[in-house]
Amino acid sequence: MDFQAVIFDLDGTLIDSMGLWRKVDRDFLHKRGIAVPKDLFDHLPQGNSFIQTAQYFKDRFGLPDSADSIMLEWTDMVGWHYANDVKLKPGAKRLVEKLDHAKIPIGLGTSNSRDLAKKVLAQNGIWDYFRSVVTGDMHLLGKPFPDIYLRSADNLGLPPQNCVVIEDTLTGIQAAKAAGMRAIAIYDADSLDLHPQIRALADAFVQTHTELCEFLKL
Repeated sequence: MDFQAVIFDLDGTLIDSMGLWRKVDRDFLHKRGIAVPKDLFDHLPQGNSFIQTAQYFKDRFGLPDSADSIMLEWTDMVGWHYANDVKLKPGAKRLVEKLDHAKIPIGLGTSNSRDLAKKVLAQNGIWDYFRSVVTGDMHLLGKPFPDIYLRSADNLGLPPQNCVVIEDTLTGIQAAKAAGMRAIAIYDADSLDLHPQIRALADAFVQTHTELCEFLKL
């Protein structure tokens, strides 16, 4: 596979954090006396960025909170964990280091906030490797829209078709393909129900970062 840059998603791709966010959803809604609906994330009309998800919660549940205050509450709920005990997935650091050694620029394209992304990647020792960081607290349409990945390619000074995206979710793969990029899906148990669709849309599917490293011939 020919490529000139690799753009990573964050949650569920580089870091093992999806279980933490499921707990945040439950605790946030239960605090307000609201049960978590089964279709909670089935339709986010503007995408799943940090800003848009906060607005979606406000609108769907008729919350008096502002979108900004919801984002702050979520950040308070996970900030300590991102700064202290959320870990990279096995092999992720080695992959990032190998890309850097090969002088292949890497970017981050995440629905999460810049503050949380920096916390978790800094405490795991890889923040400084990223030449572009595009996050869900920027005013861009979230995944599955292509905006985050198009901005990433622009920041890296490369055409989209020269970039490879690493993603764990269906919406992430959809965003990468909509941007005209090749997309490699990586296993995360949180997306298990959607793996058939993910496999069908992605250009490749790997189980681990070690397998991904071999696939990219690093």
